[in-house]
Parts: sequence; structure tokens; C-alpha cells
Amino acid sequence: MDIRLFILIVACTLVPSLKASTAISSIQVSQIMRDGETLVSNGGRYELGFFSPGNSQKRYLGLWYKNIPVKKILWVANRANPINDFSGILTLNTTGNLLLTQNGSLVWCTNSHKQAQNPVAELLESGNLMIRDKGETNKEYLWQSFDYPSDTQLAGMKYGWDLRKGFEWKYTCWKSPDDPSPGDFSRVLKLYNYPEFYIMKGTQKWFRFGPWNGLRFTGSPSVYNNTIFYINIVSNMNETYYTYSLANSAVITFSVINETGKLYRYVWAEDDQNWSTFRYFPSEFCDTYGLCGPNGNCVSTQTQACQCLKGFKPKAPQKWNSSDWRGGCIRNEPLSCKGKDEDGFNKFERLKIPDTTYTWLDESIDLEECRVQCLSNCSCMAYTNSDIRNGGSGCVMWFGDLIDIKQYESEGQDLYIRMPASELGKLMFNLSFIFSFKLQL
Repeated sequence: MDIRLFILIVACTLVPSLKASTAISSIQVSQIMRDGETLVSNGGRYELGFFSPGNSQKRYLGLWYKNIPVKKILWVANRANPINDFSGILTLNTTGNLLLTQNGSLVWCTNSHKQAQNPVAELLESGNLMIRDKGETNKEYLWQSFDYPSDTQLAGMKYGWDLRKGFEWKYTCWKSPDDPSPGDFSRVLKLYNYPEFYIMKGTQKWFRFGPWNGLRFTGSPSVYNNTIFYINIVSNMNETYYTYSLANSAVITFSVINETGKLYRYVWAEDDQNWSTFRYFPSEFCDTYGLCGPNGNCVSTQTQACQCLKGFKPKAPQKWNSSDWRGGCIRNEPLSCKGKDEDGFNKFERLKIPDTTYTWLDESIDLEECRVQCLSNCSCMAYTNSDIRNGGSGCVMWFGDLIDIKQYESEGQDLYIRMPASELGKLMFNLSFIFSFKLQL
């Protein structure tokens, strides 16, 4: 047999099997990646390719862990625009943009506006799909998937705002396990004077993590105490965001918001060969945003979870006693402000401090200066340190009703709430009575 004919026969025999398992490390200009082929990170941890979610037959371009048998989709390119068959093709054009097409029609593309000289698309070992010019560092990228998250946050991904560009790193759940298009729930950072991280249902607040007080989120303190990952909060003139890094690079973990509005952190359990739930939020009854209404305090250990703060009473007692707490609480006595009986403050301990929508922040003053400034402003209802590290520093003040407070048995934070002099007198009398009673015993 002619040697050239023999080589041709062998090549034709091998091509189908090669195509079925083809994996490449990068995509060059005009190179084609078809459905059935994948892009794999250099260390082999992540894989990008086409998939069909759940019971759906539709095709999407997505990212997952390569060697984990229980597949979790971590990122989806065309989540709102599926491909109806196996004709999907991914290419990189000369302008440095990835194009996903179906039978010649554009399905999805990247949006880099930077000038590209010799672009290449690579899947990094961090799980970041990046387009950059050959020879340039990863910091000089043209486009990256980390800037366009789906529902999942990996280590190194940001959650917050690029203030220079007015650009938001936001995470939105899938509509259902069969449909990765954006659902009702999202993780967002609200840029109040004292910024806050939330789970939102549409435009409504669903769960509040609480502001970052230098040590932990006051509404989810358990996040701080873990051996899985480290939290990093960055807040400056250019950016405000949350990110995390792994305590052990060998640990495989991610957080994801699902279609029920819960945020889960999963960790791969090698012994069980399955995903283990490390934590999730909301995790209890008192995590429901604003459950007890204005000036109410949610105490999960009480038979009736919603309690009015000391110095306050139910606005609608009948409804309150029927466990309809939406009306919240009003003061027992009106504030005097600058009258002859001056207001003061009562210290409440171990709280998830209130929603920070209407707050004022000054990181340069201490707690005593904060008290003085709050007292001098008739609209200031409460204050505390903005940073609790090293004895406390900075000042945050609340204006208006206090919303979404929760009581902790430990942890939490102190909050100083404005009271009229008459109410402070009652509190002092009660404390003196208790102290005297103990002495008699």
C-alpha cells in the first residue's frame, strides 16, 4: 500500500475520536471552538464549553470545575440567549472580542473597546476567562469574565462597584435549574454613606448582610469565623467591593445565589465525592428583612420574635399581638431635642445594627465626638463606631426610623439610641432598683 494512502486512512480514522475529546488552552484569532470542544485552564482546574442545564435541551457556553464529578456551572456567557442545537461556535476576532454564533447568527459577544494588537483568549487557573494581547500581563487585559458574573462568586471575584466607571459587579440568580437566564434575586452593594450588602428580590430588600464594621458584617457575623476563606473589603475613591481569598488553595469552594433568594457557600467534600453546604443566608426567621417594622428588634430566642426596643411601644397593639409586626414601634415619650429636659442615649448591646440607608459617616472622629454631634442634630436617632477594631473608631449616625434590627446572644455590635430625658430616668430607675434588689438578696 502506498505510504501516503496509509497515512490518510489513519488520519481519517483518528479525527472523530480527537474531536470528541478536544481541549485547547487558548483561542487565537480566527480559531474555532465548536460544541463538543472545550477550553481548559493551564493547571486543569477549570473547563469552558457547551452544556445543557437540568432537563433543558438548549445549549449554553459555560464554565465548570473540570475534574469534579458533580458538575456545578459557575459562569454562563449567553445566559439570556440560548442556542437551540449543537451548532454553536466560539471564535476570537481581530478586534479582541469573542463571538458566539449559531449557524452564522450572533448569539453573544464580549464588549472590549480597547485597541488589540495580537489578542488571545485564555481560561486562567482562577476560573477567569480573559482576553489580552500576547506578551501583555494579566493586569493589562482587554476583557475578563470576572467583570460579568452570573450567579456565582469565586475567590478573587469582586462584588461591589468600580466608582471610576460607574460599573457594578452584581450577581443574579438563575430563573430555575433548567434556565440560567437572570431570575428575581440578586446580590448587590448599595452605596450609602455607610455602604451595605444585600440580597434583593427585584427592587425590594430581601436580606441584609449588615454593614462592614472593620471586623465582620454585623448581620452575618459567622462569616468572619471560618477556616475556609479570608474576607477583604476595599473602599477608596476608585472602588468599593467585597472579595475573598482561600485560606488553603487546595480547597474547592464557591458561593452562589439561587432562585429562592438564598446565598449558599459550597465546599467540595472529597471523601463524600459531593458538595457540602458550608453556610447559607438567610438562615433563620429573624433574617427576614424589616420583619419587626420600624424600631422593632427581632429576638429569635423569644416566643414572640419581634420586640419593641426599650423606650418604644407597638404602633398598633392589636395587630402586634396578632403577630402582624409590619407597623413597628413608636416612642413611649416624644423627644425633647433642645428643650429644658435634654435628650440622651441608651446603649443597646449585641445588635445587628439598623439599615444604613439614611446615615452619615465620619471616619475621622471618635465615639464621644460622635455622641456630641448626634445630640446636636435633632434628626439624629442613633450612633455607633463605624469600625470596632482596636477599641473602636469612626462615627456613623442614623436619621429617621431604625429598620431591620436583630438581637444576638453574642457578637453583634453596640448601638446608642436617642431617648428623651424622661425615658432615660425610667431606665436609670429600673437599673437602680435591680441593683438594690440584688444587694438585699
